[in-house]
Amino acid sequence: MTQSTFYYILEKVEGKFKKTWCNWHKPIFPEERLIVTLRFLATGSSFRSLAFSFRIGLTTVAGIVSETVDILWEELQPVHMSAPTRTLFETIATEMWKVWNFPLCIGALDGKHVRVQCPKNSGSMFYNYKHFFSIVLQALVDAQYRFIVIDVGGYGKQSDGGTFQASSLYQAIMSGTLQIPEPTTLPDSNGVAPFVIVADEAYPLMNCLMKAYGGQNLPPDEVCFNKRLSRSRKTVKCAFGIMTAKWRLLSKEIETDADLVDRIIKCICVLHNVIIDREGMDHNYTEVSCENSAVVWETRGRPSNDAKWTRDIFKTFFQNHPLVYTNRQ
Repeated sequence: MTQSTFYYILEKVEGKFKKTWCNWHKPIFPEERLIVTLRFLATGSSFRSLAFSFRIGLTTVAGIVSETVDILWEELQPVHMSAPTRTLFETIATEMWKVWNFPLCIGALDGKHVRVQCPKNSGSMFYNYKHFFSIVLQALVDAQYRFIVIDVGGYGKQSDGGTFQASSLYQAIMSGTLQIPEPTTLPDSNGVAPFVIVADEAYPLMNCLMKAYGGQNLPPDEVCFNKRLSRSRKTVKCAFGIMTAKWRLLSKEIETDADLVDRIIKCICVLHNVIIDREGMDHNYTEVSCENSAVVWETRGRPSNDAKWTRDIFKTFFQNHPLVYTNRQ
C-alpha cells in the first residue's frame, strides 16, 4: 500500500471515529487507529504484540480493530465493491475476453478456507476435510483480480453445495435479481450466448455458470473448452493468492470470535480492491503463486438441457477460435 493510498483511506474513515478526551489521557486519533488495524491485518501480529508495540492496552487494541474493520467496510464498500450493475458486468465481460480469452464472462467464482480457532459451542461445524477449523470465503472475481461479489461465513465442514446455495449470489441468480445482461452475439461470430460465470467442476452446471466437462478420454473440442475455462479461472485463484500475500493474517489461524473473523475477511477484501483501484495490478504477477483454494463443493442434481446447450455453444466457439499462444502466455 502506497502512502497516497493510506491517506486516501484515512480521509474516507477519519470522520467516523469517536475522539473522547478524558482527564487522565488523550484519545487515540484516527491515524493511529488505522495504523494499528492495518498492522494487524498485514502481519497477523497478536493483539498482545500490538499492544506492546503501540504502548496501548490489550483490550484497547481489540476494540480498535473491531471498530475499524467495520468502519473500513462501511465507508469503502459502496465505492470499491458496490452491487454489480449490467453496465459493470458488460465491462467485466469485455476485460475477460481481452485478458483471459473467454467471451461473455462476467467473472470467475471460487471459495477459500480461512483458518480460525475453533468457535465456542460449534462442535465440528467449522472443521473441514483438511483437518483444521475454517470459515469459507466465496468470491466472484473480475479480470483485474478485483472482488465483485463476496459471501463470508460458510462453515468449513460444508461440502454438499450448501454454502453456495445459501449464498447471496446464488439467491440473486435464482431470483433473477442479479443484473446479468441479456444474451448477445459472441465475438467475430453469429452465435448467440448468455453471459456466464466460470467455476470449477465442483459447482453445479447452470445456464449462467459454466464448469468443465467431466470424465476421461474427452474429445478434442471438450478438451479445448476445459483448457480455456481453466485459463480464465486463474483470475480468482490469483486474487486469493495476491490477497493472502499482502494480508498475512489470512495465512495464519485467526484467533478471534467467528463474528469478528467474518468482518475482518470482508474488510480485507475491500482493501484488496482499494489497492488495485488506486495502484493497478500487473497481470504478469510473479511474486505469489495462484492459490489452490481446495474448497470441496459437492453438488446434487442434474444440469438442465439449457445449461448443457449453453456450454456446447462455447465449446463450438472455442474450437472455431483457437488461441494463438505467445511467449508471454
